[in-house]
Formats: sequence, structure tokens, C-alpha cells
Amino acid sequence: MDAVKPKKTLVEETYDILTDAICTGEFAPGERLNQDEIAAKLNVSRQPVNSAISILKANGLVEDTGRRSVVVTRFDRDLFRAIYDYRTVIEPFAVKLAGQHLTSADRKLADKVLRAGEKALTSNKLGQLVRADMMFHEMIYAWSRNQVIETSMRNNWHHIRRSMAEVLRDPSAIVPVWQQHREIVEALFDNRPDEAARIMQSHIGSSYESIISAMENPH
Repeated sequence: MDAVKPKKTLVEETYDILTDAICTGEFAPGERLNQDEIAAKLNVSRQPVNSAISILKANGLVEDTGRRSVVVTRFDRDLFRAIYDYRTVIEPFAVKLAGQHLTSADRKLADKVLRAGEKALTSNKLGQLVRADMMFHEMIYAWSRNQVIETSMRNNWHHIRRSMAEVLRDPSAIVPVWQQHREIVEALFDNRPDEAARIMQSHIGSSYESIISAMENPH
């Protein structure tokens, strides 16, 4: 039986919609956000839109232009390098921790997440691909049973989502990403945590190289 989830406020729903739009590239880097147009499209007043934009600003997803408007923050190569340097250390460590705690329920969850990935591959819809990728990595963080890992990664996840959208725009990158996800899961449940950690480290490194390539060669 699943727990009852609290209903999101209008501001939270607006923030989630705008974050998705930024992370999937619907709003491009440097694009100006028109609060009136957004409010009309979402069928809400300006107040939740303005509040949501304030949160986006605090999270570094939009920035002021100095002309009473905001634009989507452009990709910051130094920021992404810092995040991926951190991921290269933390995510293989999370995989090793996960190997100490896995249960039969975790295997069922893994199969569900991998099926979601296969479905996303079939749909070839960017938003669905990014959400499936999020599900996989959040699963690994949860399996670590380490609250600090979960919290620290969640704080940066909107930037990671945005970068992964750039990776997943390239059709040639999509299948290898999910092949590595499956290899990590199979190594973990085959009691090969060190091998799973090695694959994760390679996975993060390949993603970073793809992101830098996308920044240098924008679509």
C-alpha cells in the first residue's frame, strides 16, 4: 500500500512545469521568460509564475537581465565540471554501498526502472528519456541507504537533468546509456559491486564528455 502523497501547491506545480521545460530544452539557454505568456499558457495568475521564477532563480536555472526580466541561464562549463567531478567519486561509491543492502524488493524495482527505460527508448521522447534516467540514478542513491548522498545529489539534480537532456538529444548516445544502466544492475545483483562501480565511473565520464561536446557544438 502506497502512502498518501501531499497535494502540491500551485507554485510547486508551476515550478515543476518550468523546470521540466528548461531541463528538456523547451526553453533554450539565454531565452527570455515572459511571465504573462507563461501564466496564460498554464491558465494561472502571475503570482504563482513569479514565485516559481524566484525559486528557479535561487536554484541557478534562470537569471536577471537587468531589464525587469529573466532569461534561462546559459550552460556554465565550470559548474558542470564541478558537478561531474563530484559524481565521478560519489556515484561509484553509492553503487558499492548499494551492493551491501540489496533485497528482492530492490530487484523488482530495478526491473521496473529498466522497463521504463526501454519504454522511453521506444518513445524517443526527450522528456520521457530524461525522467527514466532520473529514476535510475535516484534508485542507486536510495539503494546506498546513505542520506547524505541522497540529499547532496538531489540538490544538484536539476542541473544534472539539464545536462542529460543535452546528452540524450543525440540518438547515438541513448542506447549505450541504458545498456550501461542494465550492466550496473546485473553486476550488483550478481554480487560484483566493484565491477558495477567501475561501469558507473565510466558511465559518468562518458556523460561528461558528451555534455562538453554538446556545449561546444550546440544544436
